[in-house]
Amino acid sequence: MVNKATATIGYPRIGLNREMKKALEAYWGGKSSLDELLKVSKQVEEESLKDQMNAGIQLIGVGDHTMYDHVLDWTFRLGLIPDRFKQVQNPKDKYFAMARGNKEGLQALDMSKFFDSNYHYLVPELNAHSKPSPSFEEFLDEISRAQQQIGKERAVPIVFGPVTYARLARCEGVSVDEMISRLVPAYVSLLNSLKSLQVPEVQLHEPGFVLGDAETLQKAAEAAYQELAKVQVPINLVTYYDDLGKTYPWVVKLPVQTISMDFVRGDNLSLVKKHGFPADKKLGAGVLDGRSVWKDTGYAAQVIKELEAIVKSAIVVQPSCSLMHVPLDVNSEPSLDSSLKSRLSFARQKIAELGVVASGKSDGASSGSSGATSQDLEATLDKSMFSRCEPFSKRRSQQFTVPGGFGTTTIGSFPQTPAVRKLRLQYKKGQVSEEEYQRQIDRHISFAIGVQEALGLDVFVHGESERSDMVEYFGQKLRGFTFTENGWVQSYGSRYVRPPIIYADVSRISPMTVREFVVAQSMTNKPVKGMLTGPVTILNWSFPRKDIPRKQQALQIALALRDEVADLEKAGCAIIQMDEPALREGLPLKKERWNEYLDWAVKSFRLSTVVAAPKTQIVTHLCYSDFQDILEAIDQMDADVLTIENSRSDDAMLRALAQYGYARDIGPGVYDVHSPAVPSTEFLVKKMEGFKKSGILLERLWINPDCGLKTRQWEEVIPSLRNMVDVAVQLRKTTKNGI
Repeated sequence: MVNKATATIGYPRIGLNREMKKALEAYWGGKSSLDELLKVSKQVEEESLKDQMNAGIQLIGVGDHTMYDHVLDWTFRLGLIPDRFKQVQNPKDKYFAMARGNKEGLQALDMSKFFDSNYHYLVPELNAHSKPSPSFEEFLDEISRAQQQIGKERAVPIVFGPVTYARLARCEGVSVDEMISRLVPAYVSLLNSLKSLQVPEVQLHEPGFVLGDAETLQKAAEAAYQELAKVQVPINLVTYYDDLGKTYPWVVKLPVQTISMDFVRGDNLSLVKKHGFPADKKLGAGVLDGRSVWKDTGYAAQVIKELEAIVKSAIVVQPSCSLMHVPLDVNSEPSLDSSLKSRLSFARQKIAELGVVASGKSDGASSGSSGATSQDLEATLDKSMFSRCEPFSKRRSQQFTVPGGFGTTTIGSFPQTPAVRKLRLQYKKGQVSEEEYQRQIDRHISFAIGVQEALGLDVFVHGESERSDMVEYFGQKLRGFTFTENGWVQSYGSRYVRPPIIYADVSRISPMTVREFVVAQSMTNKPVKGMLTGPVTILNWSFPRKDIPRKQQALQIALALRDEVADLEKAGCAIIQMDEPALREGLPLKKERWNEYLDWAVKSFRLSTVVAAPKTQIVTHLCYSDFQDILEAIDQMDADVLTIENSRSDDAMLRALAQYGYARDIGPGVYDVHSPAVPSTEFLVKKMEGFKKSGILLERLWINPDCGLKTRQWEEVIPSLRNMVDVAVQLRKTTKNGI
């Protein structure tokens, strides 16, 4: 194997020590200036480029740094700003209002999962009047800074492609094809500006081409790229997250100089073997898994070898996708077991691996996991373990309900105050004993219960003060998981997570949540929910093993959670919430693969929950994804209550559930937990008034916020919930057959 060029197509943009999070939250909290925020942002940007330059990467993707979300960045740069934000004069205030809303009550853009990842993007809102009014100055300045730091010959601008941008937008009154054509002049202008900067090429990121419906984009995409090609700046068309599937034959014929493909997910290798690859184009071979923390085992070198036998032009070695999906540096993990650590590869390690693969010296060292279980776990389980003993129609009368509907509750977490975070850190460092730690946690639980009593909520939660993260907490109490100290990954904005790493078979060690439930329930006569994270979400929000199928790992986690459900029930818990916000996220991008995934995902949820007696109410929570196309699977989960994120989406999911004929209880979110605004009673009345138009039986409605409240402050939470409860109680009193 001869030496190959190396490239990156995106890099973590949060900083080694979460500098961006700290700077953003200080700015939002009025504790720092915009200049201070921008200074930190540029420092993080520079460090990212320095990493890639020091690793010897020849073509470094630049311009992907963001203050909140890269899709939002392009909405802002293209001038496609919804009318409601035009009243905000300051550009940065406008940008953050689009991301988070503001205290004046402006509703933020809707947020959704980015393809099948745990990253969330802000959904562009486009309509018949939408016409780009671009301003690319800040982006061009970023490119110029990168050129000065790493050299013009290495700095390759990353541009979010017009086809994918339009495809991911919410288009009302305008077709996706029409929006693509409207975007083209703005992109032509940008390419001309980049050409004047003498860039070696431009990466146009078009992951939308791997979606199952991408065939419908062919005509508009071909027309768009014909126009873009006229600028005569080299274009690298970058796709990732899956193979091109049926779009491959026409995508590789687009008038671009390089086609980049993901050779880790999907089966692009078979497509190349079947159809060949154009001799006049370079191939960007995404052979290192940009979404896994495991070192390459020799797979990358093998794929390159097979491609060399087919591809006649140059091959560039690169990650399968942006490295924003993995932590920054495994060397920042001093506490990891050394034998495990040697098999891990974070962003800095992966860019070093690129050079090894490109040089042909890949050693194929063992990695991936340990303690493999090869048997089909489902085949060993009795079928009765997947079904509740009575149907919902018989269960509901035995469970807690609020006559007339409009029962009030929250989704689970309450504010993670500085005092709570400090306590957990002290406990982690051994500065407080377990006895003292639990005593302090119980004080926070007591406060949360007292607040809910004062507000008059119907179903309580304990507040989750002992949990830093809804997945990490459970992983720390299960065999088969390991954890990082600094392995942060951006979920959205300043919300970062530390995904656990699954390295062996999973099982429960001891009860995980029972103690806190018992403490909380002892403080009130109102029912307190047991709060669990579901098996599919734990799996999808972890870095899984690569030696056994995801299905096997999900079922292992489900069995562990099943034991927890049984123990909560024995402790007197009458309502158990099993959250599955990542259910949709794990759905394959090609529809023909959906049934297999949904089959084991639903079975995993049911395996976890059906151990509950008919009188025990099982609640689940779904959020920040489009679930309308998997309603049958949601129905098959057989939860007694379904709570959903709803406030930003204009009741779309609620109407879809009604049209489907969903017959169980539903809790649509009535206000946006990511906005600092306190919802007024007028706003909430209007929101709840809209529910009668959905077709859902009002007696089966629950009222709750969109999601957990951990990122908010008590000063926001208490008045928000007070207004929510007041409106719900009033509607309950005045409602019989409608609002």
